[in-house]
Amino acid sequence: MPEAVDTTNLSVVYAIYAIVSAGLTVWLARILGQNGGVFLKDVFPDKPDLAQAVNKLLVVGFYLVNFGYALLLMRGGHAPTVVTAIEALSMKLGWLLLSLAFMHFFNLVVLHRIRRKAIEERQPVHPYRQTYAHPEASPAAFELLRRAEQRAAGWGPSAETPVEVAPTPEPTA
Repeated sequence: MPEAVDTTNLSVVYAIYAIVSAGLTVWLARILGQNGGVFLKDVFPDKPDLAQAVNKLLVVGFYLVNFGYALLLMRGGHAPTVVTAIEALSMKLGWLLLSLAFMHFFNLVVLHRIRRKAIEERQPVHPYRQTYAHPEASPAAFELLRRAEQRAAGWGPSAETPVEVAPTPEPTA
């Protein structure tokens, strides 16, 4: 006859785990939703509906991944004593917290990249930056470019100030 397994402690672990994991996931998703909305409004200043829609989609994705992972962690085990029940609970909550931290970091990276790209697209193209001058390849051209940018911005030396640049070293083959 198979030995009966005491699941009393395991039931308590599951109940506490379900409550804590749901609470943590909902709390963090609300924070991400509120603060992520601020980033996305900056990304889509002319399209607030789009910013709100993208924010909601990110929050829904966050919920799906974290609740799915939380359910995967609710796998069985043995908890015949209170000590093993606490160990099982702490292990499950530890993995859940690590996954929440990872998802939080991932969301921040995604929001940062979206915002950075939107800011770069809004920046006007400077006419002198359309040609590239590397400081090591041609120090004189780089210095002229730097001064032209300074003049365009309204500061820096005037056009009459001579450019003093060391001679370009000859490439060695």
